[in-house]
Amino acid sequence: MVSTSRACHRADQCGASACIDVSPAAEFFAALGKLPLLHRETFVGAPSGYRTTVGRGPRFVYSCGLGEDAESFADEKGSVMKLFDLSGRLAVVVGGTSGLGQTLALGLADAGADVVATGRRQARVDATAAEIESRGRRTSRITADASDRASLERLCSACVAQFGRIDILICATGMGRQIPTLEMDEKDWQEIIQSNLTGTLRMCQVFGREMVARQSGHIITIAGLSSLVGLFETVALGASMAGIAGLTRSLATEWAAHGVTVNAIVPGIMRLPCNASLLDTPRGQELLARTPMKRLGEPEELVGVAVYLASDASSFVTGQIVTVDGGFLASGMNTT
Repeated sequence: MVSTSRACHRADQCGASACIDVSPAAEFFAALGKLPLLHRETFVGAPSGYRTTVGRGPRFVYSCGLGEDAESFADEKGSVMKLFDLSGRLAVVVGGTSGLGQTLALGLADAGADVVATGRRQARVDATAAEIESRGRRTSRITADASDRASLERLCSACVAQFGRIDILICATGMGRQIPTLEMDEKDWQEIIQSNLTGTLRMCQVFGREMVARQSGHIITIAGLSSLVGLFETVALGASMAGIAGLTRSLATEWAAHGVTVNAIVPGIMRLPCNASLLDTPRGQELLARTPMKRLGEPEELVGVAVYLASDASSFVTGQIVTVDGGFLASGMNTT
């Protein structure tokens, strides 16, 4: 439970006279679910800026100040969870009817957003829309193709007409192919670059125009491990993914003054229909061996990051390349 009369256990260091002691974590959120920081102790009465991070197992401590009521303190700080609430927002997920895109579309719906998940096949659009509606969210059944600017413009106009605004865009289309560079012809190169890099630019231009005009919006691109490291015989994929990372940073810089954030998610190694056969080969086993967590990621493990980047919680975050890779990019040697 909550107590505001106990002296701070470090009062000899900071001079604080009262703090809130809450245990376990469930009680913390029940009583003080509106605090902005966890695992953090702020000592009131200490010199300005005197803060220290503490680790006390399942217990959390947060000082409330001299005689300050815990409930009013919580109300003053505002709700942490509300920062992540997407209720009343519209998200458009291009490539949102299969794979990672569909997982992200449904994840945003679970976080409260109305979601238009689109792709080229009407049957998949309809099936994903039904899942979104089963979560109590609004949607629209519109096909679109990232390679076709006119179809994206129709989608954008239809969404604005139906929902009034577009708050979130996720660019989740793309392709890859393993080809030795000396055997690759320009057609292969152009196809991958057009699909991944030019397609992402096209989506950002069409939907970014509406966001810039409204001075508000969150764009999330999907990059890849090859945005940041070289992978064997995937030169076109690597160039396109590095390009998406550069595009993300450039648009973030250009559109920040217009209230639009642009960030990228880099998924780690995950089993998907498009790569299932690869993961059972020596190449796939090498990728797994280079992942310190020693397991494949789950697509659902991207949802938390996507919700964060789509929400008010990330209002001062833009131009970032966020990796969700089980430590892949951090690792050097993973064997003893």
